[in-house]
Amino acid sequence: MRTANPALNEQIFTAIPYYGENAMTVSGTVNKTAGLLAVCIAAAAWTWRIALTRPEAAFPWIIGGAVGGLIVAFVTIAKKNLAPFTGPLYAGLEGLALGAISSLFEQQFRGIVFSAVALTFGVLAVMLVAYRTGLVRATERFKAGVVSATGAIFLIYLVSFILGFFNIHVPMIHSGGMFGILFSLFVVVIAALNLVLDFDFIENGAASGAPKYMEWYGAFGLMVTLVWLYLEILRLLAKLQRRR
Repeated sequence: MRTANPALNEQIFTAIPYYGENAMTVSGTVNKTAGLLAVCIAAAAWTWRIALTRPEAAFPWIIGGAVGGLIVAFVTIAKKNLAPFTGPLYAGLEGLALGAISSLFEQQFRGIVFSAVALTFGVLAVMLVAYRTGLVRATERFKAGVVSATGAIFLIYLVSFILGFFNIHVPMIHSGGMFGILFSLFVVVIAALNLVLDFDFIENGAASGAPKYMEWYGAFGLMVTLVWLYLEILRLLAKLQRRR
């Protein structure tokens, strides 16, 4: 069971004993995902208002939320039993960053945030239907392809980030040109395909009788993908707006 999401990998369930009635369920994971989304939205609403009135105040929230969320994510991955506590904390921190980012984008491109949110949940619904109906199957070849593509994207972003410290920019992937748009579209597709791997992970966790706290961990992993998907859709829409 391979997944490109670093929070959800194939070794997790192999060492976990069966927990019977106190085991992880798909419905329980869905409920906890809804809870994490609510926390994320509430936090985002707070920084949205701050950035709307004082755009210059957005950056500390963006940096603090993103860095804090990354640290909490690593802690959650290392200590999965802490997911009932770190999962909501991660959602809140990411919400702080997303709210400020979204407000800045909205001030530049009216209506872009609503479109990005709608498309994110639309993609989630489509991929869930495709997975449940068997239209898209999480085969080993499929998983390997998504993992490879996700790793390549991560390396490109990492190199771009490091080069930025030396004032060297990679305009082709960040610009609103045709290549930049196609790159963002490719990343959105890969992020969407990661949802299939996340669904597969959650189903396998429930089938293997993982402990109840893994519902929080599965919800946390799904949130990681949804945050990534939303940001990439927002970037893609912004590039398209700049071409008008």
